[in-house]
Amino acid sequence: MEIEEREVSGFNVKRVTINNLILGIATEIGPRILYLAGDENPDFNLFGVLPEFGVQTSEGLMRIYGGHRLWSSPEQMPRSYSRDDNPVKVKVNGESITVYGNPENENSIQKKITLRPFSDNGIQVIHIIQNIGRWPIQLSCWALSLMRQSGFAIIPLKPSKADKEGLLPDRHISLWPYTNISDKRIKFTEDYIFVIQDPKLKNPIKIGTMANPSWIAYWVNGMMFVKVFSCEDSEYTDFGCNVEVYTNADMLELETLGPLKLLNPSKCIQHTEIWKVFKVGKLTPDIYDIRQKLLKNEMDKLY
Repeated sequence: MEIEEREVSGFNVKRVTINNLILGIATEIGPRILYLAGDENPDFNLFGVLPEFGVQTSEGLMRIYGGHRLWSSPEQMPRSYSRDDNPVKVKVNGESITVYGNPENENSIQKKITLRPFSDNGIQVIHIIQNIGRWPIQLSCWALSLMRQSGFAIIPLKPSKADKEGLLPDRHISLWPYTNISDKRIKFTEDYIFVIQDPKLKNPIKIGTMANPSWIAYWVNGMMFVKVFSCEDSEYTDFGCNVEVYTNADMLELETLGPLKLLNPSKCIQHTEIWKVFKVGKLTPDIYDIRQKLLKNEMDKLY
């Protein structure tokens, strides 16, 4: 595994190439992955980096920074917004590389992210949270990827009968209080929900659901980023969501969640994503465009 010392938007990173993906792992904050590109366009960072953007909490200003991060769900203040602005340990073990976050003593947890090759292209991103406290805590792994502007997210939401006769509901949508369901950035189609990132629209929106099948994607400037994950028959937070999308004028966050678990002292929970990046060219948030240009060519390679 080749590792180079580089800089991304003022942050020192370890630049790593795994299969066809180029990654920049932050060393002074985190655990964070601040750079993601495919080898077809290695200088195009799919992630957004926002050094100055932050949220004021009772513990001080928590900077979002951007890139990919691991949080715990359900979202709570200040627990979810614990500052991660100290240096982290990055360790290579054979073909894998692990980023160790600092202990969050107030939350009784410690986070780490492991990256390793998946098949002949793409990578496996393993998110782990350990209970370092003295009593059980209930939470789930929450993996958030902050994407660069001017693209759109794709959430698959195909029908799946809950009963033989089709009398029971089989899909649901979760909405956050600040979300206007008539917002033009949200587009519902037969099998997909599209969420468009528009730098001109400041008002935030957020939508969540139980993806079917279990993947979520983001298109920008001809490149496609896909996160594939497993869904368990278990309880999920936010009224049963395993994917969520948040956007405002500055960014779009592509989020997946693991199931809610009761975590005993010293035990860990784990949530794994498979990342793929490939070039698809021009694409529009339209179901027919997705079927013709994406599904026939690339999506069958994800599993």
